[in-house]
Amino acid sequence: MERREIEALRDKVSCVAVLEQAGFANDPKESTRRALKFRRGGEIIIVTHEGRGWFDPLSDAKGDVFGIVQHLDRVAFLECLEKVAGLVGFEVSGPKWQPLIADDQPDLSVADRWQARRRPWPGSSTWRYLHDERCLPVALLRAAIKGNLLREGPRGSMWAAHTNQASEVTGWEARGPQYRGFSSGGTKVLFRFGSGTALRLAVTEAAIDAMSLAAIEGLRDGTLYLSTGGGWSPTAAAALRELVRQPDVQLVAATDANPQGELFAERLRVLAGDAGCDWTRLRPSEEDWNETLKLNEKEERKRRERGKACRMRATRVKGGYARLQPALDPASRNAGGPEGVMKD
Repeated sequence: MERREIEALRDKVSCVAVLEQAGFANDPKESTRRALKFRRGGEIIIVTHEGRGWFDPLSDAKGDVFGIVQHLDRVAFLECLEKVAGLVGFEVSGPKWQPLIADDQPDLSVADRWQARRRPWPGSSTWRYLHDERCLPVALLRAAIKGNLLREGPRGSMWAAHTNQASEVTGWEARGPQYRGFSSGGTKVLFRFGSGTALRLAVTEAAIDAMSLAAIEGLRDGTLYLSTGGGWSPTAAAALRELVRQPDVQLVAATDANPQGELFAERLRVLAGDAGCDWTRLRPSEEDWNETLKLNEKEERKRRERGKACRMRATRVKGGYARLQPALDPASRNAGGPEGVMKD
């Protein structure tokens, strides 16, 4: 096969087709328009560049459609070519994406686009999404808004600011009922919630998880809750290295309870080891901290309902006893008659 034929084949076959044929399934919860996550058991592949590229977040493997066949099947290139050629015209099943939400005005800087958006307020669409759907408590939302960390995004989405060491907004995580991504033209550094002088650094993979962990811990004193915005970008790693240079720092790997979360936790352990600081692993009871928070809230709601039912039963019993009292009152009885029985 000539080079031009190979190039044509590369353009005709998506990495998604290879993955679906191999039994991988898309994880829509963890996918974005630019990065589609596929799972097969404990294996994870992220598809990028509109299906033309991929990488394995649990290793250093990456490449094009030919590379993914070789990675999965461990075959020689000629056999790889045959398999890819057999997928020409393969109809992929998904995912189906909503139209891209415009997050800004392209003629404005990242900082100006951030400032042009309103902060969430009680009853706003973003407030309802974070409080009603994500179960983040009111006091925490007020603290995050006061810290200039949140903005109202389009269609009820949330913007959560990433900032650099100078507290300048470099971009934002965008998350809503039907949308997940990062600001176009922005740079992933760190979402930071808490005191900048804190010595306990709790690192999560998403801003909502960082705020959820803060809610579970009751905004623990001396803790800075951080999010890398998913992935492991060089800018996020550099920002973390800067933070752990402080003396007496404890780095807490509060990443998800899944293979990708374990990989990130291991990278944080290595980073802490290089800096000579303390390191610990903190796993959510569910897959991530927001799922854990929502489960906690559900259980707390059940406890409140049981408590309310018990109080209502106790009130009914007490009321019934009070109604029986006049009949049992000795003053209401006639002397000489049997106890509790009236004379004719």
